Amino acid sequence: MMARYLPVRACLFASLFGVATSLVGPAPAFRHARSPVVRSVLAEPSVASPAELAKDFDLKAYFAKKVAAVEKALDESLTCTTPETKIIVESMRYSLLAGGKRVRPVMCIAACEMFGGTEAMAMPTAVAIEMIHTMSLIHDDLPAMDNDDLRRGMPTNHVIYGDDVAILAGDALLSTSFEHCAVGSTAEGIPAERIVETIRRLGEAVGAVGLAGGQVMDLECEAKSGVSLEELTWIHTHKTAKLLEVSVAAGAVLAGAAKDDVRQCETYANDIGIAFQVADDILDVTATSEMLGKTAGKDEDTDKTTYPKLMGLDGARAEADRLYSEAIDSLAPYGEKAVPLIAIAKYIVERQN
Repeated sequence: MMARYLPVRACLFASLFGVATSLVGPAPAFRHARSPVVRSVLAEPSVASPAELAKDFDLKAYFAKKVAAVEKALDESLTCTTPETKIIVESMRYSLLAGGKRVRPVMCIAACEMFGGTEAMAMPTAVAIEMIHTMSLIHDDLPAMDNDDLRRGMPTNHVIYGDDVAILAGDALLSTSFEHCAVGSTAEGIPAERIVETIRRLGEAVGAVGLAGGQVMDLECEAKSGVSLEELTWIHTHKTAKLLEVSVAAGAVLAGAAKDDVRQCETYANDIGIAFQVADDILDVTATSEMLGKTAGKDEDTDKTTYPKLMGLDGARAEADRLYSEAIDSLAPYGEKAVPLIAIAKYIVERQN
């Protein structure tokens, strides 16, 4: 009697298994699935969410420690070796050491440590990234670009040294960044293939599909009306998010992370990079020049397309929150090791300057 029903039970089991498979997909896809259904199937009730893990993390103390190390490394990275280079090195140091939050180098270090690397391994690349970022600010402030006289509460580079020296100082910082990454990383004993991949990523981040391309698109869109949300997102994916993306991905690469893990880092950084720009646009509307350390309200004065302009202030705030949630979800597989990056993401969307 029992034997008659075995085929029926087997069919029923196979049917149920097929339904389950159609809902959650095959096992290898579990790790990187973004579906709420998958997360609910995989999550253990006792496992804290990424946001809960970072809730009690002392980001201020973490940043104080990391930024102190970064500032020391930045100061040591540029020295005047001949009288002939005095002016250009002085101009480079003026902007490189002018303060700032140092978010990108700290993110590079945090990503490296998340995968078992060390601060020392990441530091040459962290410094290189800050050199590239500083170059972009010097050039961005030029009269031919955004024409800003104030940066971090100080006169911009071209105001002090003139347009010509400012342009060349930016160029020198860019070329020095690759040299510093290569020499410093080699000295740390990092495998050559990781260094080459890091340098490749740095080059891509600053080129036609990175900072330069995003900036050109930004300039083109300033001269036309009806800029779409898709166009604005393309601009800031390349102009803003790309350097945050390479910061996190390079840290992971230097530590020897697997390709799938590097892609998770890219997803996190791209989301938080766009959130960074959304937050920046919101601050331009809501903060004062004293709070920002640069000219407030400039986007509105120049009729620049921004997220608040396209989505409204409340819509922009909601978009920043959405991007933050998606970003930290990408780091869920790494548990407590991801806490610094999760806390940094929260800071980026909630910052006041």
